[in-house]
Amino acid sequence: MAFFDELKATAAAIVAPGKGILAADESTGTMGKRLQSIGVENNEENRRQYRQLLFTSGDDMPKFISGVILFDETVYQKTDDGVLFPDLLKSRGIIPGIKVDTGVVDLQGTEGETTTQGLDNLTKRCQKYYAAGCRFAKWRCVLKIGQNTPSPLAILENANVLARYATCCQQAGLVPIVEPEILPDGDHTIEKCQKVTEKVLAAVYKALNDHNVYLEGTLLKPNMVTAGQSCPNKATPEQVALATVTALQRTVPPAMPGVVFLSGGQSEEEASVNLNAINKLDAKKPWALTFSYGRALQASALKAWSGKKENIPAGQAEFLKRAKANGLACVGQYTAGSIPSLASVSSNYVAAHKY
Repeated sequence: MAFFDELKATAAAIVAPGKGILAADESTGTMGKRLQSIGVENNEENRRQYRQLLFTSGDDMPKFISGVILFDETVYQKTDDGVLFPDLLKSRGIIPGIKVDTGVVDLQGTEGETTTQGLDNLTKRCQKYYAAGCRFAKWRCVLKIGQNTPSPLAILENANVLARYATCCQQAGLVPIVEPEILPDGDHTIEKCQKVTEKVLAAVYKALNDHNVYLEGTLLKPNMVTAGQSCPNKATPEQVALATVTALQRTVPPAMPGVVFLSGGQSEEEASVNLNAINKLDAKKPWALTFSYGRALQASALKAWSGKKENIPAGQAEFLKRAKANGLACVGQYTAGSIPSLASVSSNYVAAHKY
């Protein structure tokens, strides 16, 4: 394949030690909910202003952020000075990425399970994003834990969709981030979550192998293994770390360079503490273990900014605090509570979260 060396180099750069991904790929609707929470109108200019705030944060940003996932609209937006956002990020040594799925649809005959759409013309769309400066992509599949879910159909269908997406990306020169998210909704135990996570990841890597995906040029974006949001027994960070790493050891080939965890509704502080525990765990870990956080990097920044121009520096300062906390966590050097931020302990959980 023409892009083998480039894909491998891009994937390695994204998971460089002490760095992770800012997921700023919220759809227009989801961005509307975020803006509504601070009393700001959901229009293109406000979305642009907010993303500009994040992307132009201080000199420390490239120390902790290796890549940014963009939404289609954001790829073609510019700074106040007329610089396209992907060009701005590249000039700062940050790799631009793009969300390429077009959302979830119901799987007929299941208990509300879904698959993800967007394969039509995907290779062409990926080529267009590559030309616009993007070098990696993201595609989110969603599974849920219930009495009879995830069903074998949902596991198989989502694994195959992720594999087809990955091949389309690689043919166009984009590193595919493979995201099979198991939602935290429910009262299931951490043991149940671990079992389901292992089953899902095993199916995903079987599908990637069947579809001849080049593993060294991919990244995995899974959930951490946690108890369900309404489970009475909350797991400690150490328990989350052991269950998560064990699930990965049993299912993820060492050829895959890095795991970029999603925050899955955890508070900013929880997401940092759990990531730190995962990296401190004394166990075989042949992949980089880092972050691809949306809400867990942005909640404090959004609150500090509140749509006011004079608050831009305050918003950027809050974002950089969380970026630093997570940068430290992915090398196992974050001390819980050492970097307080405006909304660090507020829950980011949204039931049945859609992007």
